[in-house]
Amino acid sequence: MKKGIHPALRVSKVKCGCGNVIEILSVFEEEHIEVCSNCHPFYTGKKKIVDTGGRVDKFKRKYKVR
Repeated sequence: MKKGIHPALRVSKVKCGCGNVIEILSVFEEEHIEVCSNCHPFYTGKKKIVDTGGRVDKFKRKYKVR
């Protein structure tokens, strides 16, 4: 690898929408995410529908799903 052209890695904080903070190695100081492993439905087992722009309601109306 060439020296002096790569960004420096540092410990950065990733903040989730649920309030969870994770420390990782990154070139950024701080990052924000919407869903992490503490609040993701696959890992928690809780059914949670993230509705963006009414897509779930539109689907239910179109196919008459309860």
